[in-house]
Amino acid sequence: MVDVATVLADFEAESEVLDALVARLPDSGWAQATASPGWSIAHQIGHLAWTDAVVIDAAAAANGDTDAFAALRIAFQSGAITIDGAAAELAALPPAQLLVQWREGRRRMAASLREVAEGARLPWFGPPMSPTSMATARIMETWAHGQDIADALGATREPTNRLRHIAHLAVRTRNFAFKANKLTPPEEEFRVELSGAAGENWAWGPEDAAEKVSGSAEDFCLLATRRRHRDDLALSASGPNADKWLDIVQAFAGPPGEGRKPVAAGEIGTPA
Repeated sequence: MVDVATVLADFEAESEVLDALVARLPDSGWAQATASPGWSIAHQIGHLAWTDAVVIDAAAAANGDTDAFAALRIAFQSGAITIDGAAAELAALPPAQLLVQWREGRRRMAASLREVAEGARLPWFGPPMSPTSMATARIMETWAHGQDIADALGATREPTNRLRHIAHLAVRTRNFAFKANKLTPPEEEFRVELSGAAGENWAWGPEDAAEKVSGSAEDFCLLATRRRHRDDLALSASGPNADKWLDIVQAFAGPPGEGRKPVAAGEIGTPA
């Protein structure tokens, strides 16, 4: 089993890749639009910074200090705080200040997850999460929003073995994806075989499973984070349920959203 320290090391490495994309941008560059409607690069970083701060409160709650996260949950459920509103508030900061806040916040967030008591789970807006699962989710979000920024800048990121965390999260949440789309999850497991960054084989599920998904890990992660449309990716499915899963797979919590439009249609698409 992967421990939280290992996952956090990969989170920090993924964050550094994104940091390098934005650190030297002029102030005007932070206003560059991304694929998410109404979101600039500053909004993307603001969202990451805000979520890291929320994780810090959740970690404190896991260790017994429940007030901060309880108040935040109520505000979020009532609509007093929204994802778009929180991103916009931080996006309004001077870029240099936002960059420092994001850097410091992710450092504090990682430290807070390391300090969660053994066996404790962090409250969240969905089911409670272990520190390792939360760290995995932070890698997923950092990579996904980093893709939005890379697309906006016309930059290309090299795939790494950190993609395995995101793929694992998507495989583990298969049934959630079906339920989020008001579908009954299949009873049988799928076999998932993906080629990693260095060409190695990553696999989940029984070898003799009747239904199978295969392709590159990068393509699978782009699909599971809704950063590309299925039509633009080299993924294959054997079996009707596996084929349906590739239409609805998501590695993130919350509603599935509208998803992406094919690049062939002239758009990068809309993130969920």
